[in-house]
Amino acid sequence: MEVLNVIAAAAAAFAFGAVWYIAMARPWMAASGVTEAEQRAGGALPFVIGLLAMVVVAGMMRHLLGTSGVTTISGGAIAGFGIGAFVITPWMAMNYAFAQRKPALSVIDGVNAIVGCTIIGAVLNAF
Repeated sequence: MEVLNVIAAAAAAFAFGAVWYIAMARPWMAASGVTEAEQRAGGALPFVIGLLAMVVVAGMMRHLLGTSGVTTISGGAIAGFGIGAFVITPWMAMNYAFAQRKPALSVIDGVNAIVGCTIIGAVLNAF
């Protein structure tokens, strides 16, 4: 059953990301420097990689929550928020700073990481 929890959590975070990036498409392209044509040229591969990445993140979060004794939905959400806000987002911001990317890219992608990890943490403990 743990595998199903991980897949459900990954799917929920991926779904949020889809909605988030549809809403933020133009600001994200402006901040990243990626054009619409370049985005389309990527085909399905970025989506496949994104979904696989969500499964990996959800799997590791399942391990971290389990070994930490976090068993409630709210506890999982708080832990997920912390992972997104204090591990993933600062690391992305550092990489984007060295890559000379606009700060808006860190904000847009950071919100996705924070909310996505919060969702993963909550869903993992919902079942």
